[in-house]
Amino acid sequence: MRFSTLLLIPLLACEQASSKTAESVSRAGAAPAQAATATDTAAITPTGSAEVVALQKEMRPIRALYVNRFAAQSPVKMQHLIAIADSTEINALVIDIKDEFGLNWHSSDPLLQRNEGKMTKVSNLPALVDTLRAHGILPIARMVVFKDSSAARANPDHVIRKADGTPWRDKKGVTWVNPYSRAIWDYNFRVADEAVKMGFGEIQFDYVRFPEPYKSLPPQVFPEAAGRSKPDAIRDFLKEARPRYNKQGVRLTADIFGLVTTVRGPLEVGQEWEKISPFVDVVLPMVYPSLYPRGSFGIPIPNAEPHKTILIAITSARERDAKLGITTPEHVRPWLQAFTLGAPHYGPAEIRAQKQAVYDAGYDGWVLWSPGSKYDELIPALEKRLESRKKSPPVALPSGAPQD
Repeated sequence: MRFSTLLLIPLLACEQASSKTAESVSRAGAAPAQAATATDTAAITPTGSAEVVALQKEMRPIRALYVNRFAAQSPVKMQHLIAIADSTEINALVIDIKDEFGLNWHSSDPLLQRNEGKMTKVSNLPALVDTLRAHGILPIARMVVFKDSSAARANPDHVIRKADGTPWRDKKGVTWVNPYSRAIWDYNFRVADEAVKMGFGEIQFDYVRFPEPYKSLPPQVFPEAAGRSKPDAIRDFLKEARPRYNKQGVRLTADIFGLVTTVRGPLEVGQEWEKISPFVDVVLPMVYPSLYPRGSFGIPIPNAEPHKTILIAITSARERDAKLGITTPEHVRPWLQAFTLGAPHYGPAEIRAQKQAVYDAGYDGWVLWSPGSKYDELIPALEKRLESRKKSPPVALPSGAPQD
């Protein structure tokens, strides 16, 4: 699960069936920068059903399930997840192609091979992508960006350091790559470029942030910072990435802490709404109710009131976008809690409440996060087909309702 003490944080070949109808709205290698500019970033013509092509090219509502590294490697599990999508409102799957352990496929690119890590991988990722597209399911490439232990081992000159010059490690002993490093940026861009060529219709950056600066750990030192703030580094990374992928015909999206929607100013990890939202096609705040502390937004136990918690968080996101002049439909697509952490147990009723909060806040799209990619218990909360449910105008919050 994507947890942290910042309250709301990220943890860390099937048979082809007929597509849904049109009514359904779905490594020590050299520095990575070397040869990165040789990648062709020309637009790639989308393939697959007309439905999935439209999902890729237009700002339609996306309702998705998260698929972790191991689920993506299992043909049986993938058949099952595809069947869920074929029979419900689900029209996209968020696939781990690069997580904190490295790549989830064997690339033919020598540079990517040096950084890919030793974990097991999907045997034929392009074939899996083709299958999803044939089913009218948009394949979304989830990439963990800066918490990449494989790239850190492969590129020791591009990691966060301690004052004595040795690598800095987080509480789990993991070394992070340096978010200020141009070489690391280019490596991640190259990974995403290959994902686009395989047919992924959206690039979704996760851990697009700095590690938590716990007082119990040594201070973090960032070579290549050159005076830039953390939020500015994140902004500049996204600002460069977005046109690169828009040019190739795909969206660039980013996962952020749920707290970013309501905290005024930047979090210590460098995420700030006003320096992220304008530079991505879609922003995905992780508004899991169980990770808000008691009393947040004036709610005694936010986990027990998922609708109210998420309505406040997403309303704040919409209002901050409006102040930035961002009125693009579906610019906010929250991650919803599909796991249980404390009471109550999260089942279909809690999923429905979270979905309704998104609709009441004026949006149609969402993604369910189950760390193990297990959704069977929650299927009753899924509609048979995707229909717009968002409220227009959005539901107003009670007068004086706290948002911070």
